[in-house]
Amino acid sequence: MKLAEKRRFRHDPFEFIEDLRRRADGDVIRLPWGGWCVGDAESARTLLRAPEFNAGPSAFFNGLLPTRAAQVDVGHAARNLLRDRMPDYRRELGAAVARLPASTRWPRAGIDLVYRCLADVLLLPDSPARPLADRAVHGGVLFRPGRVWQRARAEVLRARLIAALTAEVGRRRGITGARDVLDAMLLACPPETPDRTVAEVFLVLYRSILAPVASSLAWSVLLACLYLPRPWPWPAEWVVREALRHRPMVWMVGRVVERPTELGGVAFPAGEILSVSPYLLHHDERHWTAPDEFRPGRWSEPDGRGPYIPFGAGPFTCTGATVAQLLATEALAALAADTRLDTPDGEPRPVMIEGAVPRPFTLRRTA
Repeated sequence: MKLAEKRRFRHDPFEFIEDLRRRADGDVIRLPWGGWCVGDAESARTLLRAPEFNAGPSAFFNGLLPTRAAQVDVGHAARNLLRDRMPDYRRELGAAVARLPASTRWPRAGIDLVYRCLADVLLLPDSPARPLADRAVHGGVLFRPGRVWQRARAEVLRARLIAALTAEVGRRRGITGARDVLDAMLLACPPETPDRTVAEVFLVLYRSILAPVASSLAWSVLLACLYLPRPWPWPAEWVVREALRHRPMVWMVGRVVERPTELGGVAFPAGEILSVSPYLLHHDERHWTAPDEFRPGRWSEPDGRGPYIPFGAGPFTCTGATVAQLLATEALAALAADTRLDTPDGEPRPVMIEGAVPRPFTLRRTA
């Protein structure tokens, strides 16, 4: 990317990708950092669902698990445990929200809230690795820091956490039931999986549970405060669903072309990277009514909605999508219960930190 393009991207990543779409000759967009983005719904559906683009294991687990079946087993195990522990999460939310001060800084406060209510589900409170897992939330392990020295410190913390988790996995060998997500990973991974690999798989799930839920919650709070009347006339579920449409954290999903192919009228060689932008699909006027408006009421309407893929689509759809949305919805409902929410300094432009997350803003809660 040229320097001017980098500046425009940092200023407003979503406006940058919108401008690329406006200037493209067709529905296939050349990306300045390399690769292409397909902009029409049919090509996006093909890229995300067709076997030729979605064979083999998902890159999500960074090669840690040997087969797609093993990946599915691990994803299902984490999802099922979170779903089963939802009553505990709701109970923790009530207590955690009651302790919040009247004014908090987000998205950090949202990360703290979600982690506080999920911490014991992720890792038992008496686990020797728990203090390091607590530190990792804001230690650069959950979200990649911007500065080199911060990244170096985060790598040291990550290495210490992996070592502690590896030792913990060794001690837990032979368990018969899942008490937390680490147990669930140990039971779901193939028996021959090394202790360190189980620990690294846990860390992948740790990040992929906390970051999207906290980000979805922060966007829901921010956008509702910016655009909706008080009190909100819609259920929290609609607000979260609309936030996931309006500002999806996962703003680009890529696939590698394994052999020469044609998509959207353009020929691509093997090895090329093709992407789908959930943000662009969610703001396509050909499929959505007033896509640039933040309007939760659209989810009660019979039509006017297009492709909705905040958690991907096809064989590699996020296994825990429904649970993640429920976790964010429960947190938003708890925050807004019998309370007026507003922000004096929020804005809808995202910043790219492991995905599209809100810029820091203040949330005020008053009775």
